[in-house]
Amino acid sequence: MEKRVAVIGAGISGLLACKNIMEKGFNPIVFEARSGIGGVWSRTIESTRLQTPKSFYQFSDFAWPSSVTETFPDDKQVMEYIKAYAIHFNILPRIRFNCKVTCIDYVLHGNEDFPSWDLWGGTGWPFSPTGRWNVTVQDARDPTAPVEVYQLDFVILCIGKYSDLPNIPDFPLNRGPEVFNGKVLHSMDYAAMANDCAADLVANKRVTIIGFQKSAVDIAAAVANRNGVDHPCTLIFRTVHWIVPDYFLAFTLKSLNRFTEFMVHKPGQGFFIWLLAVLLSPLLWIVIKLGEAYLKRKQPLKKYNMVPEHGFLKQISSCMFTVLPANFYDRVEEGSLVLKKSQSFNFCKNGLVIDSEETPIATDIVIFATGYKSDEKLKNIFKSSYFQKCITESLAPFYRECIHPQIPQLAILGFADSPAILYTTEMRSKWLAHFLAGKFKLPTIREMEDDVKKWEKCMKYYANERYKRSCISALLPIYCNDQICKDMGFNPRRKKWLLAELFAPYCPDDYKYLCWQM
Repeated sequence: MEKRVAVIGAGISGLLACKNIMEKGFNPIVFEARSGIGGVWSRTIESTRLQTPKSFYQFSDFAWPSSVTETFPDDKQVMEYIKAYAIHFNILPRIRFNCKVTCIDYVLHGNEDFPSWDLWGGTGWPFSPTGRWNVTVQDARDPTAPVEVYQLDFVILCIGKYSDLPNIPDFPLNRGPEVFNGKVLHSMDYAAMANDCAADLVANKRVTIIGFQKSAVDIAAAVANRNGVDHPCTLIFRTVHWIVPDYFLAFTLKSLNRFTEFMVHKPGQGFFIWLLAVLLSPLLWIVIKLGEAYLKRKQPLKKYNMVPEHGFLKQISSCMFTVLPANFYDRVEEGSLVLKKSQSFNFCKNGLVIDSEETPIATDIVIFATGYKSDEKLKNIFKSSYFQKCITESLAPFYRECIHPQIPQLAILGFADSPAILYTTEMRSKWLAHFLAGKFKLPTIREMEDDVKKWEKCMKYYANERYKRSCISALLPIYCNDQICKDMGFNPRRKKWLLAELFAPYCPDDYKYLCWQM
């Protein structure tokens, strides 16, 4: 009997999952809540462009068109590239648009008790003779329409981290947005606006942005460019992070190779690998400090009190990669962008009160660029309280960054952070397709849990309090890919000669023919 597989979400991870399992002979259903593909790329602000060089942000078997000559394409070019990929591999007919999955529920037939299983799903294989997922689907255009329930053998969650459930701070009574006379919104809502509507919203307004990650600095720079010094934009943040020029991030990615990974401790490493990392760690420290010194020299960080208290290594270990918008500090210099560091703030009638100033910041619009509740979003899709606890009660990463050891017949793609998210997600989608095709079996649940705990311990060594379970491969992307290749039974060494193997970067092109091997 043909196995029924569902993919939830038609962003990049959903398209990759669909394409790769189709190549293994499956006929997946893709449920997409919106009317189009692309995920976060379908709703961006006008100035958005890739932070990653396109050589690291491309499908391994579908190159960027020759017409795209920029190293960092803009959002329109990225969307055209994604659409071309979906058309080329005939993915669109598999997608059911405007179909919002409201919950998924695992059902076992018989008297099995899955929490006591030693093997994932009872067998270690992707499909179970007794277990199924009931997927409840609602018409996104008509909430009053009857829901449909699909019974499926395997579910791939590709719902993303940066959408749908915004993270907005809580405020004391009568100190929150309810007392403010202006407009308050989240960067998610701002990005969802048409470009002309977004421009009209902020034109000649006093705008304050809360946050200091990619969305925050991008929106702040765009508003400052538009409104100038007559209506300066204020950027309020709690913590200063390293924000780097695009060429610096490109250089960093191209500098990652097997030799640089020898400088980093690995989970479950043997004595020789541990000793090598210890001996090379001073070199890693020197490289990081040289990078920090370069950023301090090229940017007026000391002048504006913008030198981070944490090191650059700790930041990249927690997958915080933010590219400096063009002319960012020029806008600060001229006065169209005002930087305010504050540990807390409250609303008042005409603006915001921050802890370091007595005079309120007069503002018309406040935009929260404060991220998303990604774990809560992932938790909420499960009907079972047991599975919800599996997501929220542990900070351990997923096995191979896509399998939860306690949740059977289900994979989670696109949840792992990375400086090159398309690249890392494609590798895991190939691994998953190979697994679904029955090419290998998962270790025992205990072995998978031990593995993820080792990863957690290893990454906490570098990230410390900034550790996130969704980010474990930032310092060791090649090592992670080696594990994936070994699971699939393929040679992880993809270069043709030794020096290239040691000192050349690994890119998506190196894994182009991976799934064609048998």
